Amino acid sequence: MRWWVGKLCVLLLFIILPHAVGTYYVSLAIKMLIFAIFAMSLNLLVGYMDLPSLGHAAFFGVAAYAVAILSKNGVESVWLNLMLGIGMAGVVAAIFGLLALRTRGSYFFMITLALAEVLWGVAYRWRYFTGGDDGIPGIARPDLGFIGWSLGDATIYFYFVFFFFTIAYILISTFMHSIFGHIVVGIRENELRMRSLGYNTWLYQYVLFIISGLFAGLAGSLSAYFNGFVSPADLSVRVSAEGFLMVLFGGAGSLLGPAIGAGSIVLLKNMISAFTARWLLILGMIYVFVVMFAPQGVLGIISKLRLRNGPKHQLALGRQHL
Repeated sequence: MRWWVGKLCVLLLFIILPHAVGTYYVSLAIKMLIFAIFAMSLNLLVGYMDLPSLGHAAFFGVAAYAVAILSKNGVESVWLNLMLGIGMAGVVAAIFGLLALRTRGSYFFMITLALAEVLWGVAYRWRYFTGGDDGIPGIARPDLGFIGWSLGDATIYFYFVFFFFTIAYILISTFMHSIFGHIVVGIRENELRMRSLGYNTWLYQYVLFIISGLFAGLAGSLSAYFNGFVSPADLSVRVSAEGFLMVLFGGAGSLLGPAIGAGSIVLLKNMISAFTARWLLILGMIYVFVVMFAPQGVLGIISKLRLRNGPKHQLALGRQHL
């Protein structure tokens, strides 16, 4: 009951938020939600399949470029652009999965990085199609088709992104609590045993890889409309590294952990960059600290504190009862 009450309170907080703060903080909240979707998609690989990827920005950037190119060529339907952007991310994930899933461990880590860098190079060099390092500016947020519902309004776009974040969270939660999700966790824990039980472990990993790419594509599509600009930076290793840090900071293998990590990192990034241009150095130090002292992330620390205080709390209740 407390868990559901907590979720309801968070939902009410997000509904009230755009009317309680200024435009800057609404924009910051939108960015948090977009990267929360991106981090949750990466967590499907890192947390639930133990496949550390450093090329997840490939799906994010491909979807962003698809939305940008369609928008600049006269396709005004936001729903069509989102579907095509997500579809392009899924196609790229299907191709990359065939190559990357032949490896494991550090080799998987490096091949995903190499594949993403190939796409970054294409976006950087193919100036006629992608604009090169100048990118594609002027991506306008279209009208949703309802009276007074224009995505150009920051509050409307906040609710639009929050809607997709909620859908993504529900779908990932339902998916990971299904039979497929339990099999995926079983493969993570002991792939050899699952294979001996007759499961095609590679196929399950491949399907999960594509699903992860689809959700990353959703985040990239929303980001293109949010920024109104797409460039090769959306395909860079920096985006992948930040997503990886978000997953680790919040807690890999949990549902809410990556979302909490995304919100925390986006907030820290904006706060630190206001004081120094070397915010990447500080984020790197945070990464080292998390890996060394909090490998289970923020949610792992909270769980340990609850377990530590749980027996004391029960003992206190017992004494009051006596």
